Amino acid sequence: MRALSLALVAAFAVVTLPMNATPALAAPATPCDTPPTQRIAQVQGSGDATPLAGQTVRVEGIVTGDFQRTDQLSGFFLQDPSPDADPKTSEGLFAFARDTFKDVSVGDRVLVTGRATEFNGWTELSPVSAVDVCGTGTVAARPYKLPSDGLEPVENMLLTFPQPLTVTEHFNLGRFGEVAVSSGGRLFQQTDRPGVDPALNARRRLLLDDGSSRENPPAIPPIVRTGDTATGITGVLGYGFNSYRLQPTKPIRFHNTNPRLPRPFPVVGNVRLASFNTLNWFTTLGSRGATTAEEQQRQLAKLVSALKGINADAVALMEVENNGQTALQALVDAVNAQVGAGTYAALAHPFPGTDAIQVGLIYKPAKLTPVGAPQASQDPVFSRPPLIQTFRRVKGGQPFTMVVNHLKSKGTCPADGPDADQGDGQSCWNATRVNQAKALLTLVKDLPSPLVIGDLNAYGEEDPIDTLEAGGLTSATKRFVPAPLRYSYLFDGLAGELDHAMVSRSLLKRLTSATIWHINSDEPRILDYNLEFNPPSLYKPDAFRSSDHDPLVLGLTLSGH
Repeated sequence: MRALSLALVAAFAVVTLPMNATPALAAPATPCDTPPTQRIAQVQGSGDATPLAGQTVRVEGIVTGDFQRTDQLSGFFLQDPSPDADPKTSEGLFAFARDTFKDVSVGDRVLVTGRATEFNGWTELSPVSAVDVCGTGTVAARPYKLPSDGLEPVENMLLTFPQPLTVTEHFNLGRFGEVAVSSGGRLFQQTDRPGVDPALNARRRLLLDDGSSRENPPAIPPIVRTGDTATGITGVLGYGFNSYRLQPTKPIRFHNTNPRLPRPFPVVGNVRLASFNTLNWFTTLGSRGATTAEEQQRQLAKLVSALKGINADAVALMEVENNGQTALQALVDAVNAQVGAGTYAALAHPFPGTDAIQVGLIYKPAKLTPVGAPQASQDPVFSRPPLIQTFRRVKGGQPFTMVVNHLKSKGTCPADGPDADQGDGQSCWNATRVNQAKALLTLVKDLPSPLVIGDLNAYGEEDPIDTLEAGGLTSATKRFVPAPLRYSYLFDGLAGELDHAMVSRSLLKRLTSATIWHINSDEPRILDYNLEFNPPSLYKPDAFRSSDHDPLVLGLTLSGH
């Protein structure tokens, strides 16, 4: 009995506490106590795609870029502040987690649970099931230089580019907030000049985005020209639509290193000639040009400003509506209304062809006198027949002949045959353009001092230009315009010269200067006359972005009697 009592007392003593004592309880677990299952570098892997695709992982990192709003990227970037030893593995990830899920801020230390996935080439966590903010931290932007040896090892990381980078593309500046920059200056077409390496072009290029998924955002982006530069660009490197995209995390300050010129560089000579593609000047609304009457007046005002600035004695025009003299005369009337009645006159094209657009020619009767009636080639090789006119200075002297051209474009490619894209950088319809160049050589053979001028839809080292040069014609711009300034068109971020003035041997000794007025190819399309997407406050009735081609201007020094 005594032993039993002692046992009961001992048992009671185990569970009995003093009256003023509190039991010691274990601290409840928090989400931050759930450790990561992998490091970010393990999720990224050393190849192009995550080796853990489809697996649920938990990673830890510092938030380097917050784009969680639904009108942004619907997520944020996080980065491991302690890189691993493998330079092929990125230390950053993108978490597809909107602000309605868990709002985070740059500098937060987070643990994120989600499924590792490769979304159209972009390694990310999606869907995300947990975002836990567990403190703060910092990640220094990694210095990076172009040309790149491949951006996959730094995908989703915070980068800074200490070198000056040049704006080389702005086609989607207004539409999607995108600008492309490049190291070592602007990028050129591989077929425009010797020594251009397409692979190196790609390595030199970087696309800057605005961290937004919106089209035509209401906020006006910084307006830049190609050739402008910026140094110290910093952001996180995402991916989308088949391109790496730097999403800036600091404001970018672009420097105006390619300023606008209010007039072309002066040309020397007593005859001033020009070529200008008007980008579909149509008086018929809703076709290729303006959609509304207001747009048409905006377009006309810009074209008039450009022609006033060019101030040539004769101007070869392309992409004028093929409706007789209606569109061409409307342009002449608008110019004369500002520079004086009768300053310019328009020639009538005797055989404009059946294409929707035609070439045209306007001239100053006070400076030049037509010698004979306008002529045109009726060779079926030309879809837009050349316009031919011989002139002489009003003061007399030797004649010269302008042969105005708009050769076959590079668009709407056939699937096969000699005019299909041959993969040589010259795009499609090259065989046709070569045949047109050969026809031009035959055409100018018996003309007095001919000048082949216009939009030849061929870059400076392509077969059609080689054909014309082999036939005895000389490029005025190759002779007088420095290579960095010798371009008239921008396509896919690559500059090149589509507009040419090819001078015959008999006229070459009279060619005294040439220039290209960069009023269009350097300007973003958000500044043009269109009303659909462009903010109204940006429009100005000036020459800039009056077209998509730059006008070229040349000077001849012709003797008189």
